[in-house]
Amino acid sequence: MVRQRIQIKRIDNLTARQVTFSKRRRGLFKKAQELSTLCDAEIALIVFSATGKLFEYCSSSMMQVIERHRLCSEDIGRQDKHPPHLTQRENHTHAMLAEEIKEKTAELRHLKGEELVGLSMEDLVKLEKLVEAGLSRIAKTKGDKFMKEIGILKKKEALLKEENAKLRQKVAGTSEDETPLLEQGISSESVTRLSDQAGSCPQDLNNSDTFLQLGLPCPN
Repeated sequence: MVRQRIQIKRIDNLTARQVTFSKRRRGLFKKAQELSTLCDAEIALIVFSATGKLFEYCSSSMMQVIERHRLCSEDIGRQDKHPPHLTQRENHTHAMLAEEIKEKTAELRHLKGEELVGLSMEDLVKLEKLVEAGLSRIAKTKGDKFMKEIGILKKKEALLKEENAKLRQKVAGTSEDETPLLEQGISSESVTRLSDQAGSCPQDLNNSDTFLQLGLPCPN
């Protein structure tokens, strides 16, 4: 007996609609599981019933699959914003930059003395000239830096000499100012000492010339 083909349209009977939803949902999830197992595909299914109940199936992690879907959608959106000719131009530019980086990397290795076996004599001569020119520039830069540092050191030396000269002048001026005061202090002390001696001098020195020279009265 030939099975009658079911017309695909909304089922009006509520009970029949719920039974059909349950059977078809289980069949859909089963087919998704079989597809994931047979083809090693990553599958995620999200189904909401007419009453709002959630049913889901995922071959791995639902959140990871959703995040992967979001990233793919963003990439597709960016590709849609860029016309094909711009994409081709960007690819061409990227290829040129990659080739230039490769050449510069090989040149740097040659300058470091690496991978020289495959070079021809002409390439070796060019490389030798490049190295000599580089050494010359390095020596010139080194000499310029030495001269600059020497100039800085000479300036520091001149400043130190100037500061030392100022300190010597200051020390010399201080010494000259203190000398008269020191001499004056010695004279005052001598006078005081002589005065004390005069007050306690013996009788046989009352008539000495010392008192006359100092202008002190002789004791009676």
